[in-house]
Amino acid sequence: MDHLGPLDSVFVEAEDQDTHTSMAIASIAVFEGPAPGYEAVVGLLQRRLPRLPHHRQRLVEVPAHAGSPVWVDAENFDIGYHVRQTALPAPGGDAELCALMGRLMGQRLDRDHPLWETWLVTGLNDGRWALISKVHHCMVDGVSGVDLYRVLFATEGTPEIRPFRARRAPSTAALVTDAARVAVDLPGRLAVAALAAARHPYRAGLEAFTLVGALRGLVPAATPAPPSSLSGPIGSARRYRVARVRLADVVAVKREAGATVNDVVLTAVTAGFRDLLIARGERPGEGMVPSLVPVSLRSPGEQGLYGNRVSGLVVDLPVHLPTPPEQLRAVSSEVGRLKAGGGALAGAAGVELARYLPYPLASLTRLLFRVPQRELVTVTTNVPGPPQALDCMGRRLIEILPFVPIASTVRIGVAVMSYDEQLVFGITGDYDSAPDIDVLAGGIERAVGQLRASLVRPSSRHLMPLA
Repeated sequence: MDHLGPLDSVFVEAEDQDTHTSMAIASIAVFEGPAPGYEAVVGLLQRRLPRLPHHRQRLVEVPAHAGSPVWVDAENFDIGYHVRQTALPAPGGDAELCALMGRLMGQRLDRDHPLWETWLVTGLNDGRWALISKVHHCMVDGVSGVDLYRVLFATEGTPEIRPFRARRAPSTAALVTDAARVAVDLPGRLAVAALAAARHPYRAGLEAFTLVGALRGLVPAATPAPPSSLSGPIGSARRYRVARVRLADVVAVKREAGATVNDVVLTAVTAGFRDLLIARGERPGEGMVPSLVPVSLRSPGEQGLYGNRVSGLVVDLPVHLPTPPEQLRAVSSEVGRLKAGGGALAGAAGVELARYLPYPLASLTRLLFRVPQRELVTVTTNVPGPPQALDCMGRRLIEILPFVPIASTVRIGVAVMSYDEQLVFGITGDYDSAPDIDVLAGGIERAVGQLRASLVRPSSRHLMPLA
């Protein structure tokens, strides 16, 4: 049977324990017109489905949490349920598109069906149209979500539409028996892991030493953040906004300042949150905005359509510093320190450890979602978009607008994606407690402009170093 992995299961548990949480990730792909017909979009997806097996499967829970949820074929799969269409009201600009995205992402995916939806959106201004892709986080992470674009918009060949014959779902007895078999196999898997460590004692000792250091480094991240309006209870409705900057500006700042693209991204988000706090009449303080920053564990060039392979760093966004150059210095220093200390290793080790625990024990993490957390205020995820220009049915893909879910007490999250010389920041906000995320979006755009302006000599294209 095809079981969910430990981290994939966490996203299911998070949704189970919080009625206000929808753990779907999404993006808006905006195309030049004219828009294709609904049937053409359905036909495109039908031809791609043989390469997307989970798109025709649903999740089944194992009784009494004896094992992780299992993927089974959807007996009455109907692609028409998953491919939907709508039109924006005039004038069909960002405001209307973002309002639609907020409404769609506040609604949970139905567990009785495969966990995805695709929306054909017409009525965008300038003759454009869009596809909104919504997929449960237990199926994909940010990187594998980009791989879905590669599959959906592939130009090689034209696969035929093949009839789908669902395999019979396993019985309750079969699910329990399989869970028992997995549990019995665990000691053998532990023995294999121990034997591998014994064969390479130096490497195992070095990894253990690094892990202990990483866990020690997580202690400050476990300290509750100072209270602010950025954190607290959330509802089920969402707001969505976007900020756009030129990728060339970000790369230029990164290269000449000795930073990374992600450092510049986090600096722009820092400046945006500082503007938001000030606009709300709050004084930005040190340690006020710790952000979870997911880190992909995929090897360079590794592709995979399903599953989550991520760890994460907890970065204190330095909102107490007044200018983007100062913020960039602080961000670069902290991220460098966290990486040198193996900051992402602890999370990765926790996920790996869960593979060797009986699922009833590992799944106790669901209890954590009943306790309001105060250590994280936001999430900032930065994923490289498709490296080459894409098109769909002969229409050029203009831009991709990413979406990240929020949960627990996190009221605002930011997803970042690059594509075609542009870097887009997709901002998710709780509808009731974050009505002003336009301020955050404006602050992000201004920060990149200020970094560029403050580091460029008036008579030269070369940037001045930050030091």
